Amino acid sequence: MSETPKFKVTIDNISIEVAPGTTILNAARMIGGEVAPPAMCYYSKLKDSGGKCRTCLCEVSKGSEKDPRPMPKLVASCRTTVMDGMEVKNITSPKVADARKGVVEFLLLNHPLDCPVCDQAGECNLQDLSYEHGSEGTRYEFDRRKFEKEDIGPYISLHMTRCIMCFRCVYAANQLTETREHGILERGDHAQIGTFLNKALHSEFIGNVIDVCPVGALTDKTFRFKNRVWFTKPVDAHRDCPTCSGKARLWMRGEEVFRVTARKDQWGEVEEWICNDCRFHKKETKDWVIEGPTNVKRNSVIAQGHYAGTVGTKKPQVLIDKVIGKQPKFLMEIHNVSDVNSKNIDLSKIEGPAHSDDFKKK
Repeated sequence: MSETPKFKVTIDNISIEVAPGTTILNAARMIGGEVAPPAMCYYSKLKDSGGKCRTCLCEVSKGSEKDPRPMPKLVASCRTTVMDGMEVKNITSPKVADARKGVVEFLLLNHPLDCPVCDQAGECNLQDLSYEHGSEGTRYEFDRRKFEKEDIGPYISLHMTRCIMCFRCVYAANQLTETREHGILERGDHAQIGTFLNKALHSEFIGNVIDVCPVGALTDKTFRFKNRVWFTKPVDAHRDCPTCSGKARLWMRGEEVFRVTARKDQWGEVEEWICNDCRFHKKETKDWVIEGPTNVKRNSVIAQGHYAGTVGTKKPQVLIDKVIGKQPKFLMEIHNVSDVNSKNIDLSKIEGPAHSDDFKKK
């Protein structure tokens, strides 16, 4: 039996072969690094998600080998499948950078500046997106949207003012639970997430809507205002659970477990769903078998003060030489003019925060 033919696609000057039907976004994720567009609504674990936030817009400069014409407009990479010979621009396209800046501005029109009191701070996708692709100020002069507070149960807190209408929570509830009790109410700029009759969400897997929410619209009431994520140490753990896989991530400070979440991959997506019992009721170390520290991205604020030997860190993948087709030319070698940045010292191997004595010449 012959093998399935592969399509060759080039994204930011990096070529890769993928199976037919693969989206541009997933092809870019196979390459990794900054080549992969950001995504606020797409979730590979949730069927039919994507196509709503428009943060993953890309420029298709060549449609395919058979039809090399460029696509006239930017396309949503999470919804556009690759063609053989397709060429795509993401970080190398000024059009994409300008469009993504505009998308971020739209997402922030009604989003309140309450990061100092939001439990999502430090692991918020919108924070990362606005820092990397947004602008300093806003041109919006009107009142932001306001909603009446709604109680949806003892475990989940709903803040509609922070919601960006990505619909991830609706898809998660619809696909993970037998009865979906919340959804989208109203239309247009009046649209909101709610239960309509102020019902509490009781499903055994409903806690997963917290993990799929990219902002602070849905947060854990059992963790609310108790600590900041960058002061906690994430560790992977498991337990024998009759309802779910029992594989979770504990956020600890000392021996105290402040919260339990599902494990997430490098794209911030849940690896395996966990039940409410594991998430909300198992908050003691004796309930879990600790596997070890979670690998945290080195550029994440959660990795602040967490070095090798305390919590594992992963250095970000650098693809700049492949993107521009040559090694970048540096005007100054900082190691030659600064003893603080000595080549002989690896910050990841220093136990605890770095001190001036660590950089003295020996």
